[in-house]
Amino acid sequence: MKTFNVGLIGMGTVGTGVARILLEKDSPLLEKLDCVPVLKGIADCNPDAKTKLNLSPDIFFTNDAKALLNNPDIQVVVELIGGLHPAKEIIMTALEKGKDVVTANKMLLALHGSELFSKARQHGKSISFEASVGGGIPIIAALRDGFIANRIESIFGIVNGTTNYILTKMTKENVKYSDALAEAQKLGYAEKDPTMDVEGIDSSHKLAILARIGFGVNIDYNRIYHEGISTIDLADIWYAHELGYTLKLLAIAKKPGNMIELRVHPTLLPHDHPLSSVNGVFNAICVNGSAVGETMLYGRGAGQMPTASAVVADLVDVALGRAGITFNAMKTFSGGRENIPIADILKIKTRYYLRFSVVDKPGVLAKISGVLGNYEISIASVIQHKARENGNVPLVMMTHLAEEGNLQKALTEIKRLDVIKDHTKFLRVEE
Repeated sequence: MKTFNVGLIGMGTVGTGVARILLEKDSPLLEKLDCVPVLKGIADCNPDAKTKLNLSPDIFFTNDAKALLNNPDIQVVVELIGGLHPAKEIIMTALEKGKDVVTANKMLLALHGSELFSKARQHGKSISFEASVGGGIPIIAALRDGFIANRIESIFGIVNGTTNYILTKMTKENVKYSDALAEAQKLGYAEKDPTMDVEGIDSSHKLAILARIGFGVNIDYNRIYHEGISTIDLADIWYAHELGYTLKLLAIAKKPGNMIELRVHPTLLPHDHPLSSVNGVFNAICVNGSAVGETMLYGRGAGQMPTASAVVADLVDVALGRAGITFNAMKTFSGGRENIPIADILKIKTRYYLRFSVVDKPGVLAKISGVLGNYEISIASVIQHKARENGNVPLVMMTHLAEEGNLQKALTEIKRLDVIKDHTKFLRVEE
């Protein structure tokens, strides 16, 4: 049996999972392959990481990544330390040393993917990154290979398990945001500093990768609009449910004409939409292709072993030679594609949910609807309940299709009306 020597940098949660799969004595890899990836070296700055596994003497452990990178016996480097630096320098050096690379680093790929891909092609090597999006869901392979015959029309989905857990908790158990976040942190689903997740940044990194693979173009990450869930109020979840909608944090990529819409934000979906039933830490991604139509991939979007499974799948592709062939054959990785314009959020057209806090007197609806009408925004439905104790009344509306720039102008004008008593909430809708 042929072997392919692997060097692993980073023995955190995922790195430990990768090592466990590669060290498994009765591994399914041995049953299925004539050429298997074999763990030969590990680099981690924490010397205690070595104690996580019972390593054989022929697997060297070092706290210096350079020792692994300079080892001529290592054929592929797995980077699992995350962040921008020194991860970028490690990958660059690995490529320069003639080694293929496997990574799960979505931030690095989103911000510096073009530079890294160019370096890989320059040295005739490959970069594989299935684990960067969707954990154990093979979405990169699907976009790259399975849907190769399609013009991708849209990609959208739930790509962050932390926020989906929080929103599920709020929706199913009527728990306010702060309490749901605290529970997620207690269970290890959210970091001590949850900003990357709850403000939509992690999802925007993943969206940049999906858009690049799906549409085959370079992406200016800084043009991606992102908005998180930290300001979501339980009241809006209740009213949305009454109107027939479920709230999810979606990453959305669409290609209308010569531009791409790339946006991450809380989104209302009809109850019967497949994504509405994706709960807890699970992820799901919908892809609409010209030939295949609508598809959805569903599974665990994070966690040690699902993510490790995706990393090892990439290692197998490298060992079998598929990664190199694919990487060098596809224009997606060529570095010669132009940046496609990303639509300004103010130019998108969608439906909207609006919640106003208004005084309880006649003529309020007429005033608000009049302003909306002046900006070509028509009302699809309205719900209004009894007055609160302070005398103010929640007024909830669903609009028909409207341009966001017009909506923002209308809301600015409505804010100045004497019948408005609090900040207006709005949410975007996808059908």
